[in-house]
Amino acid sequence: MGIFNRISDIFKSNVNDALDKAEDPEKMLKQMVLEMEESVNKATLAVANAIANEKSLQRKLQKQKELAGDWQQKAMQALQAGREDLAKAALEKKAIAEKNIADLEPIHTQAAATSVNMRQQLDALKNKLEEARSRQSTLIARSQAAKAQKQIAQSFSGVGSDAFSKFDKYEGKIEKLESEAEAFEQLAGENTSLEQEFKQLSTSTTVDAELLALKQQMGLLPEGGKNE
Repeated sequence: MGIFNRISDIFKSNVNDALDKAEDPEKMLKQMVLEMEESVNKATLAVANAIANEKSLQRKLQKQKELAGDWQQKAMQALQAGREDLAKAALEKKAIAEKNIADLEPIHTQAAATSVNMRQQLDALKNKLEEARSRQSTLIARSQAAKAQKQIAQSFSGVGSDAFSKFDKYEGKIEKLESEAEAFEQLAGENTSLEQEFKQLSTSTTVDAELLALKQQMGLLPEGGKNE
């Protein structure tokens, strides 16, 4: 019966405590179910052996009962034939068979009770295994949900927020570059405007000089040679 006590201890173990100590709760749960399945397989073998033993004792008991009946018939046959000596020998054989029956009956009764009890315990263990398998799926789903929730919570609490910090950092750099580009563009625009004014001034002076020369050549200038 030691194997059933061992299996019972496994099923009664504190799952929450095991999960606290396990680095990976999902692997721990799967390992526990595998151990339960192995224990149930061993228990099934033990029950099969107990049933086989009970059946063997039953066959031996039945054989002795048949022998006792046969020797009884032979004793009666011998008396009918007037062979009291043979009848006496047959009754001695019958007595041996009855002694074997008396010895085997309590053993067989105990074996049958043990077999029934072990079958009941095995059925209970199988039910517990099915329950554990069902709970395994639920607990693994809960574990995965808890992991996802933890990751989200860590992100909001600042743990694991390096990526967000880097985004803010590079956004600042980009804004700085944009400001610098705008400043250089503004300076470049001011220089261009100043150069353009000087060019216009130079062009205007040249045109005025050419216009004066042309008027002088055509005699359109008033006396004194000055353009009024």
